Amino acid sequence: MTGRLPLAGKTALVTGVSRRRGIGFGVARTLAALGANVVIHHHRDHDLRLPWGGDDLDAVRDGVRSSLSGDALFSDVPADLSDAANIDAVLDAAFALTGQLDILVCNHARSGDDGSILDMTADRLDAFWNTNTRSSLLLTAEFARRKSGARTEHPARPGEPVPSRGPFDEPVGRVFWMTSGQLDGPMPGEVAYATSKAALAGVTKTVAAELMRLGIVLNTVNPGPVNTGYLDADTSDRDLDALDERFTSLPFGRVGVPDDPAHLIGWLSTQDGAWIVGQVLTSDGGFSLT
Repeated sequence: MTGRLPLAGKTALVTGVSRRRGIGFGVARTLAALGANVVIHHHRDHDLRLPWGGDDLDAVRDGVRSSLSGDALFSDVPADLSDAANIDAVLDAAFALTGQLDILVCNHARSGDDGSILDMTADRLDAFWNTNTRSSLLLTAEFARRKSGARTEHPARPGEPVPSRGPFDEPVGRVFWMTSGQLDGPMPGEVAYATSKAALAGVTKTVAAELMRLGIVLNTVNPGPVNTGYLDADTSDRDLDALDERFTSLPFGRVGVPDDPAHLIGWLSTQDGAWIVGQVLTSDGGFSLT
């Protein structure tokens, strides 16, 4: 990376930052350490219904604040992003911190209460879609409108490109989506979750192609299995025996930790990572190769 604080003066919004074990917490701290002003979004009620439970939000806030560099600023905003009416409020809070927003990390996700194809209902599918997919698309759309000032009078027709605002000396904004391991193999018992995440991976190139004409870079990250608490024996929601055997056979002998995908997102957020556009990037220590 070039420069000691390559994100100094930039402002980042990281969604889904409600637990110190979570990927969002790792991403927020990484961006803060690189010099960014950081806004975190959280929805603790989601965690409270899961086996690993909720965290102390004051401790989460303090953990991100402690990573800030220089005179960088911090704020947080609570919201249930499954409700589309909350999209504007979250972005309003993010832009309000410094008057600008440069990096959007859509890390929030619904998990738990899933099932096999035999268990699928309209309500279950809608719940995962609304939280994981629809909200990420709507956050991205409104972020892009605010960053570029571009609006359309009517929906684009098939094949009609977004009007170009370029060329650009450097990206005017970064967006990150999070997908999951459905790209590399089956995820039994997680049909609704895998569906919602596969949609983001599948539409990455389409949305990235439109956003780059506005100077905004989109990439999607597949973090592989990262132990955010769901792989601890006392708080897991799945059978760990087969997974433990697979993890110990990995060349690096461990499962992922939140800092692994966080470091990738941190690098991609800098000017050194600006040439990576519209990719679905796997960061899993070789898990998908075993």
